[in-house]
Amino acid sequence: MKILVTGGRGFIGSAVVRCLIENTDHHVVNVDRLTYASTEGSVAAASGSNRYHFEQADICDAEHLAALFATHHPDAVMNLAAESHVDRSIDGPGDFIRTNLVGTYTLLEAARTADVERFHHISTDEVFGSLSMTSPAFTESSAYDPRSPYSASKAGSDHLVRAWGETYDLPVLLTNCSNNYGPFHFPEKLIPLVTIRSMFGEPLPVYGRGDNVRDWLHVEDHARALVAVVERGRVGETYNIGGNEERTNLEVVEAICDLVDELGPEIDGVDSRRELIEFVTDRPGHDLRYAVDSSKITTELGWEPDRNFARGLHETVQWYLDNEWWWGPLRSETNRRGLGSST
Repeated sequence: MKILVTGGRGFIGSAVVRCLIENTDHHVVNVDRLTYASTEGSVAAASGSNRYHFEQADICDAEHLAALFATHHPDAVMNLAAESHVDRSIDGPGDFIRTNLVGTYTLLEAARTADVERFHHISTDEVFGSLSMTSPAFTESSAYDPRSPYSASKAGSDHLVRAWGETYDLPVLLTNCSNNYGPFHFPEKLIPLVTIRSMFGEPLPVYGRGDNVRDWLHVEDHARALVAVVERGRVGETYNIGGNEERTNLEVVEAICDLVDELGPEIDGVDSRRELIEFVTDRPGHDLRYAVDSSKITTELGWEPDRNFARGLHETVQWYLDNEWWWGPLRSETNRRGLGSST
């Protein structure tokens, strides 16, 4: 297939692009607006392939999208273009409404006009709201209950995709994933933020008491799942994708501290980087727990994550220790804006 990937220079999108080029024979058209979270280095491994093509475009630009579809004639679309940072959505929800809702609508219309064979929309478990500590994990039939401007905008985009499937017979597929981590994750997100700050002996902010629970999924395992869905998923179906690795935020931060103590540079003034942890005022609408049941994609498509969290976190921390060339300039901009996230 020729697959048009939107947001293909972002964190998850670039992992999908690399997976498609390295592990399949598909051709990739990477469409990205090049926002603050888009980085050239994330697709360097794929950019030399004759099956890879990059186009700078905004998915809200209907005229530009129509021209791209007319030029490239993609067989499938994988929509990963999204504003995804919860703290940013609280401070400025307009960008999230524009990209996640208006952009998805515009892309759906372009794909419908071009008569694509598959439209795969990638979403988040946050659309389902918050779980109690004893509730079973979200399934594909869980009711939507978004709690932040980000999750509300993603929930709305999911509804648009399903509506275009029902109303216009667009061959849609949807996936909802748990928290991703791995290489090329923007430095404002929890795991890279804590890893990099702990390298320099800086305070490590944790919302509330750090008892919010997330299910963690390595981004490369997620990319493999997304490729399986676009290739073999049943049209009209939704698939949940999770790592089955639930941890409190505090457990994640403490594990990173221990790994940087083991693998990273020594710092003066502390015996353990756990001493750098600082609890900060919780953010509004902070969901207590997310967890997803991935049994459907395992049963139907044979996908399972390759990495457990211990192995994946070790690899991720080591990657950040080894790749300051990538995150250094991004961190300078993040610090200038005063942004950070503890998920």
